[in-house]
Amino acid sequence: MDKETIKKAKQGDADKIGQIILENMQTLYRVAFGILKNDDEIYDAISATTVKVFENIHTLKKEEYVKTWITRILINECYKICNKNKKIIYLENVQQKNLVHNDTHEELEFKNLIRNLNDELKEIVILYYFEDFSIKEISKIIKIPEGTVKTRLSRARKKLEDTILNENKKKGDEKANG
Repeated sequence: MDKETIKKAKQGDADKIGQIILENMQTLYRVAFGILKNDDEIYDAISATTVKVFENIHTLKKEEYVKTWITRILINECYKICNKNKKIIYLENVQQKNLVHNDTHEELEFKNLIRNLNDELKEIVILYYFEDFSIKEISKIIKIPEGTVKTRLSRARKKLEDTILNENKKKGDEKANG
């Protein structure tokens, strides 16, 4: 994303703000997908994020952090939705649709594994593996020390590895007994 587009957006150019949002839409969807339970919640978070970006783009301090800034807004919106919905019990798992992105079968399986992680680990895994944020950038987005990001990433890898090994063992046992 070029700095001229961001500068014009900060000056209130709605087309440029829209361009910035569209260029980051896949990231927004993937991050929201990892935190929220269904498409309605995902789109609500993205919509709220879009409104906040339009209202507050002028407060962006450094143009090079526009993606980080938008992602932080989205994460905050996702957790607002989670907090509102804490008392809701989901009676069925909603099948997620590939509306904004084209994930491979392996990516979808990996995302399903990630959904079983707790929120603090899930958030870091999505930002690191799917959105290619560095540990330093994740530290800024989530507002925790870099060492904590590394620890959580390591813990998430271990849990994912254990889950995969357990699933493979179950499949092997089923074939042996089948």
